[in-house]
Amino acid sequence: MPSFLDFEKPIAELQARIDELRDTGADGGVDISAEIAKLQTKSDRLLKDTFARLTPWQKTQVARHPERPHFKHYVAGLFEEFVPLAGDRAFGDDQAILGGFATFRGQRVMVLGHEKGDDTASRLRHNFGMGKPEGYRKAIRLMELADRARLPVLTLVDTSGAFPGIQAEERGQAEAIARSTEACLALGVPMVAAVVGEGGSGGAIALASGNRVLMFEHAVYSVISPEGCASILWRTADKAADAAEAMKVTAQDLKSLGVIDGIVAEPVGGAHRDPAAAIAVLGDALEAQLRDLTGMGGDALRRDRREKFLKMGRVA
Repeated sequence: MPSFLDFEKPIAELQARIDELRDTGADGGVDISAEIAKLQTKSDRLLKDTFARLTPWQKTQVARHPERPHFKHYVAGLFEEFVPLAGDRAFGDDQAILGGFATFRGQRVMVLGHEKGDDTASRLRHNFGMGKPEGYRKAIRLMELADRARLPVLTLVDTSGAFPGIQAEERGQAEAIARSTEACLALGVPMVAAVVGEGGSGGAIALASGNRVLMFEHAVYSVISPEGCASILWRTADKAADAAEAMKVTAQDLKSLGVIDGIVAEPVGGAHRDPAAAIAVLGDALEAQLRDLTGMGGDALRRDRREKFLKMGRVA
């Protein structure tokens, strides 16, 4: 059973009651299957209704859910013959950004993405998905390698933002992010990006400047976190919900603004409730986008990206 978020309390209470009845009826003395089925139907309906009207701040909480699938899960579920490539050939290897050669539904590709980790030890090892300069320089190296090998690039974005520590700044964090964004835009091969959880600031755009950008239904994508925005505007992170509303962080808002190209549906209740289904649906969406880009030459792909990003915010 997934961990419940604060706004899911009524659902959690119903589910607890269902579990209690199942335990009570486990001895077979009393048939309470009809009552359990009735409560389960009520719980399923409440779950569907709740997730059909999430606020931007609630979507942010869902996007951050620790049980959502991460990069390693997508690699295991969608890619074969994954060959991880490490290091930026300048400083070291950053475990927050992973990538390598793989086969995606019969086609060789380069896959890159943020890895947050799913327990305390792995979260520390992967720095909670917050890339350092060497991570973005590794991404540049792998994208350029894919370009030379004429392989499409697929990226999976899930980060609260690039690591803000002083050591990262000393090693040129801003320059590395800018160069990684430039490397995306310069690719002569198809590039499809998917925001699968959080898409935070330059740490996200550095891997998301592709020909096509997809977002999961309950993912978020913004220049700063709602808490960070609230701290600047209202001098308190307590206004994060108001900030999320004003910032237009949801996939639905960003699709209407032309920032992303498509929304990938999630299982009812979020990707964490049925990771296998979420992974499969994302695979279908990535395959469809790659198919549309197949056959375009390098110049056409670069022109496509240029026009895509230049028209954002343009007033007719």
